[in-house]
Amino acid sequence: MLGFMKAVAREAGRTAMTYFEGMRSNEVHAKGSPKDLVSAADVAVEQLIVKRIRERFPGHGIFGEESGISNSGSEFCWIIDPIDGTQSFVKHHPFFAVSIAFCEGRKPLAGVVYAPALNDLFAAEAGKGAVWNDEPIHASRCSELGEAACATGFACVRAGRKVNNLAYFSRIVSQLRDIKRSGSAALDLAMTGAGVYDAYWEMALQPYDVAAGALIAEEAGALVRDLHGGFHYPEQGIIAANPALLVKLLGFFRDLPELSC
Repeated sequence: MLGFMKAVAREAGRTAMTYFEGMRSNEVHAKGSPKDLVSAADVAVEQLIVKRIRERFPGHGIFGEESGISNSGSEFCWIIDPIDGTQSFVKHHPFFAVSIAFCEGRKPLAGVVYAPALNDLFAAEAGKGAVWNDEPIHASRCSELGEAACATGFACVRAGRKVNNLAYFSRIVSQLRDIKRSGSAALDLAMTGAGVYDAYWEMALQPYDVAAGALIAEEAGALVRDLHGGFHYPEQGIIAANPALLVKLLGFFRDLPELSC
């Protein structure tokens, strides 16, 4: 299964790069709000991934960011974000990724996150660990906030959420050694699994943003939780870190109210 997923992700990445490099015209439109974008590339890449899945697994369910849910009664479901980080993509910033997760019910069994402009492919199978370009990866062991380089994002601000990350960001960032912002939740989670980031948190994401990346982070040894310390992610926010750092970061969210999904 993972070999099939890697091949599809790489093919999808090649299609994405034809738009990224200007070989194809990439029309961009607002989706839902002026801050939320969808491009011709998003649609084309998702159509390719769906086609490949349908060719091999015609009865499986699919949940795609652009195409929605199909075959919802199936035992198995594919969760797809064709270009996670569209904002980066349309600005020619290389931190975007193709994200594909294969799930049984709501449980991810395998996940791939491929950043084609970087030629970095992260992958994991449940219970079998995680890899980055086929080399095993492990989450950071950093346990001190003052030594930590963390990543976050602001989908909540783009979505106009009243309860958002800005207040919590201002509390946390001064305690850290460094903060990163790439614009792709899937890639941030995968890089947290690889120890590139010591931790990652964000609000107002969707299952297709995190399904593959969360599995990769977990299989690499990170804990993935919601911002209340439970398992209702991404509905109640998401955070990934090693156990020691996770506890310290969750302390900043003690007053966080229940989040609107």
